[in-house]
Amino acid sequence: MHDDLTQCPECGLLQRIPVLPPGGSSVCARCGCVLHRDRPDSLNRTLALTIAGLALFAIANGFPFLSFSMQGQVTQTTLFTGVLELYGQGQWQIAAVVAFTSILAPGLQLTLLLAVLIPLYARRLPSWLPSLFRYVRNLTPWGMMDVFMLGILVSVVKLSEMATILAGPSLFAFAVLIFVLAGAQAALDPDLVWSRVPRGTRAGAPLRAADSIGCEVCELVVARHPAPGAGLRLHCPRCAALLRYRKPESLERTWALVLAAVICYLPANLLPIMTVTSLGRVRSDTILSGVGYLLTHGMWPLAAIVFVASVFVPLLKLLILVYLLISVEVRSGWRPRERTRLYRITETIGRWSMVDVFVVSILAALVRLGNLASVEAQTGAIFFCAVVVLTMLAAMSFDPRLIWDRLGPDLESERALQQGQDHVRDRERGDPGARGADGPSAVRARTG
Repeated sequence: MHDDLTQCPECGLLQRIPVLPPGGSSVCARCGCVLHRDRPDSLNRTLALTIAGLALFAIANGFPFLSFSMQGQVTQTTLFTGVLELYGQGQWQIAAVVAFTSILAPGLQLTLLLAVLIPLYARRLPSWLPSLFRYVRNLTPWGMMDVFMLGILVSVVKLSEMATILAGPSLFAFAVLIFVLAGAQAALDPDLVWSRVPRGTRAGAPLRAADSIGCEVCELVVARHPAPGAGLRLHCPRCAALLRYRKPESLERTWALVLAAVICYLPANLLPIMTVTSLGRVRSDTILSGVGYLLTHGMWPLAAIVFVASVFVPLLKLLILVYLLISVEVRSGWRPRERTRLYRITETIGRWSMVDVFVVSILAALVRLGNLASVEAQTGAIFFCAVVVLTMLAAMSFDPRLIWDRLGPDLESERALQQGQDHVRDRERGDPGARGADGPSAVRARTG
């Protein structure tokens, strides 16, 4: 709970967060972005869940995951089997993405988070803690265990008529780990971590919104002076991250990534993503034919999920990004709040498109019986994997604050910043009324 100045990461509005009630949250007064949530007992809960998550992660990776039984022949797999099989088929690109998103990213996230929490719990703050916590935050969108679990469900349905699938102990540990990791992320209060990191220099409150710059990592607002000139790089005094008024070349990089994804989208949907051999019969599957297979076997809810995740979501994400890019280029002032919400959608939904890539990996790991039964990844899977990764990178490259920058001078920031300046001065004078409970605030507080 704090009442410091903050800069909204989605619209750039500079404002002051009031003291929050237990379990309350504060949202941006302009775009509605959630700026802070009060998480009771955050440190203890996150530490306990992280330790439990690491134990489950070790079990999930150390024991058999799934078993495939067909005509007396049995194959057992671990989480890493699919990665090795894809690499053996020459599909090293897909193998690298699957290994990173389903194993490495979650494992690194848990390990690094534990390395951050233990010093905080012991009240010892090593110099490397801010950098380590930055990596934890950066890894979050790339951990896709929940999407991998959906891929397991689709794979089991596809193989149900061909063979018998048995769950190993790792599968149950993996399923529980998904909820434990989600709980740790929900319990973690980043502001609590950053509030315990000392500031290298006194940041102070800038005099004007134009003179302020908000750190994209720890959200510290610092004075931007001397004004950054050519070749001058400013760093956050708290977390040492590079301070940037806006993401550099955001539009250019986003356009390049979106166009690359558009080029890959057609072959991703038209070319086969895998070839299935069963009792001498060979069948090539595209994404749409896989949806059709689920429909013909009466699995229409699962077919709908796969169609939305693999076909509709990538297309929707590309259309939204193109619209946002064009609206910023033409300096549109139409409904900036709604356009910011569209941007949030692109950040949330894109990762679920990875389900078909995981299906290929799981099937390749399970079905390894030579001419009797086998699954091989094909070129379409590479293009589809590229679409998912490129659209995720495009959403990360786009700076939603550009939507609001095109609207002209930000008088709201000036007013909120002046309130924060007066508030800081009152605190320095020891004014007991400078607790943020009185006076206007640019942030709405709510409970729940």
